[in-house]
Amino acid sequence: MQPAFRKHLLGWFASNARTLPWRTKPGPYRVWVSEIMLQQTRVEAVRGHYTRFLQRFPTVRKLAAADLEEVLEAWSGLGYYRRARMLHTAAQRIVAEHAGRFPATRGAVIALPGVGPYTAGAILSIAFNQPEPIVDGNVERVFARLAALDQNVKAGPGRQAVWALATEHVRRGHSEGHAPSALNQAVMELGAVVCLPNNPLCADCPVRRHCKAHKAGEVDRFPVLPGRAAKHDRKYRFVALRDADARVLMVRRAEGDDSSLLPAGMWELPHTDATDPDGRLAGIGVPVRIAEDLLTRRHTIMNYRLTLELLTGAPAARVRTSANRRWFTLEEAEAAAISSATRKLLRALAAPVRDA
Repeated sequence: MQPAFRKHLLGWFASNARTLPWRTKPGPYRVWVSEIMLQQTRVEAVRGHYTRFLQRFPTVRKLAAADLEEVLEAWSGLGYYRRARMLHTAAQRIVAEHAGRFPATRGAVIALPGVGPYTAGAILSIAFNQPEPIVDGNVERVFARLAALDQNVKAGPGRQAVWALATEHVRRGHSEGHAPSALNQAVMELGAVVCLPNNPLCADCPVRRHCKAHKAGEVDRFPVLPGRAAKHDRKYRFVALRDADARVLMVRRAEGDDSSLLPAGMWELPHTDATDPDGRLAGIGVPVRIAEDLLTRRHTIMNYRLTLELLTGAPAARVRTSANRRWFTLEEAEAAAISSATRKLLRALAAPVRDA
């Protein structure tokens, strides 16, 4: 990429960059939290969560000192809860091994749990202004179109080619006197708001004269991606058990329990695989009387299309509470560490509309 490319791109970014909460005072902790949250999650879904999370855990020491359940509560609704667990573990490692100061070398940053090449590059370039490349889906798309890369950008030579272009961009730009933070964020921003996956806004693109795909009239052909994984269907039957005070019983499966696609270690309604004739509602400890089939909801987790059937009922004997089996008011349950599927069912329970 020639210097004119970066001049046009950075000029556009300076005038058009979105106001995002993690762009204010972009220290390493703030950048790190935002990048972990943004993995596989839309920007608009992250905005509010990010602000609340930083209010609750304003420093890496605060995050490291928190209980994991408190962290999961703050993360609730973002999904992919393994990210929150690894964020918490990494914070504890930063405190233990780096005296609470975020490391500033690539080797030390990438050694943190949950940090890969992209996240390491984002932290080092945005927070520390080091000329490190970053490649996410937006960056892949931009460079694949600029160079008209006729290879799968997710693997092998195609992936290597994108990383090489991203590296050339940030390092040449740095040698020309440009800030790595702006260089990398400008490419990401271009992919997020102009160089869209479908119907890209080429007329608004500040670097279209440098784009081989645009010149060839083949923008829609790039990037080359692997075929999509097949979707699988799964049905779960949940039971909302109420006590005399109208509280609902919630249970929590142990970490590593893969009997459900819902994330283990989170509070949830007792449920079972509806296609299993011998399936039992785990975690209740007593027989159950089913009152009615209340409603059905749809949900997606990774490559699975879930049908969530919600029934109401009552325990046939006294339920013994424990660390992983408790009665919650609906308000308490909403504030607990729950998955988005559980939140969907709790809200339906509060205001049922059938088969939504």
